[in-house]
Amino acid sequence: MPYLTSAMLGAALCCFAFLGFKARGRKGSLDDYVTARNSQTSTTLGLSFVASGMGAWILFAPPEIGAFAGPLALAGYALGSSLPFIVLGLYGPAIRRALPEGRSIAEFADACYGRGVRHWVTLVSVVYMACFLAAELTAIGAITSLLSDVPPNWVIIGVTLATLLYTVSGGLRASLATDRWQAWLLVALLMIVSSVTLWHLPAMPSGAVLPSIPTSSALSVSLTLVIAVTAANLFHQGYWQRVWAARDNQSLGRGAWMGGIATVVIVMVIGGLGMVAAMSGIALGEPPMPFFALLNNVPSWVAMVALVLAVTLVASSVDTLQSGIASLIVSRSEKPGVSITLTRWMTVLLMVPVVIVALQGLSILRLFLIADLLCAAIVVPVLLGLWQRMTPLAAIGGGLAGLMGAILPGWIGQESLSAGIMAASFPNSVPTLGPFLGALLASTTVSVVLAYVTSNKAVGQ
Repeated sequence: MPYLTSAMLGAALCCFAFLGFKARGRKGSLDDYVTARNSQTSTTLGLSFVASGMGAWILFAPPEIGAFAGPLALAGYALGSSLPFIVLGLYGPAIRRALPEGRSIAEFADACYGRGVRHWVTLVSVVYMACFLAAELTAIGAITSLLSDVPPNWVIIGVTLATLLYTVSGGLRASLATDRWQAWLLVALLMIVSSVTLWHLPAMPSGAVLPSIPTSSALSVSLTLVIAVTAANLFHQGYWQRVWAARDNQSLGRGAWMGGIATVVIVMVIGGLGMVAAMSGIALGEPPMPFFALLNNVPSWVAMVALVLAVTLVASSVDTLQSGIASLIVSRSEKPGVSITLTRWMTVLLMVPVVIVALQGLSILRLFLIADLLCAAIVVPVLLGLWQRMTPLAAIGGGLAGLMGAILPGWIGQESLSAGIMAASFPNSVPTLGPFLGALLASTTVSVVLAYVTSNKAVGQ
């Protein structure tokens, strides 16, 4: 059985690598390598948003939220997962007009505010995407251990090498090409696994009720997840690349809405399985993993299909992250030989510490939450860059205020600065609303106030 499973996983990764190699750009320019500028239709973009946004996290987080927090909190998670696509669909045309030759969120920040803000945005974006990469690779190792006898380290390294082969070779075009196939494959596999698990589900107890928590708590969880997921994913450079890859503004808008709606449906379906698992009364495991608990009652071949689904999910998100990081670290030089070679090697080198962390099998949820909070603290000042009144001082001041706002709820609540800092570092690895809401409100308020003050001074002078 381990040999058959290894063969199936290897075949899937080889297929992805083949598709990526086949679609790599022929122009040989740096710009085409990192943006595939003005080349993608709405359908391709929609499928790409689905594939790149989905990862192994959908097999863990939505089912657990559905099982323990209920449908309202799950709806918030689904909305938060889809909002970044919709925001870029609505905001993207203005970005394309303001920066027609742009490549990244960092260049957008540079054009709006200068190099100082660009460096800060680049750092936050790279930290967030590195955390995302480590989380995805750690997850596929954990899933492999749960569902098979294949050594998890083999799969972690296999996914890393396979995706690097085609993203380093073909850039964004290779990632977009594999996304199309991966999106359809993950939908098909998810339907198979969901249908079979529901068919073999034990009879529902007569007193089964939907999981739920008090409405106020559910709303708090929902709002926290919307803020955290939306703010963090707006620093996902892989999504920003697709703003300039779109053939035109209409393609971008339609593709973003398609990706957003599909994401909501997928997250609600997989989260619904978690609710069903909780209602059925089956043991959810320790720590609880409702989706995998459902697989205990199904034929053994379903576990193999679920593992291929997990590898597809991880590969589709990892290749997007690798391509996104490449576009962030690329220099402004237009000498293709030098710039593309440097970008490729930097991408490979950055994956080394990511893989080392993933091989440890550690939980990096706390680090992920901190990265999300950093994003929430500066997302509004960055997106306000197209507002004519905004100034570099307002952006910097808003970002610093966002960091202070993240600390403030815990500081006031426990009357201690150290307690506020500790609360903003999520010691229990549980997302709480206070730091995220404080960061968002403080950064927005200070950015707007400073924008009016500094722009009025500039006019007066």
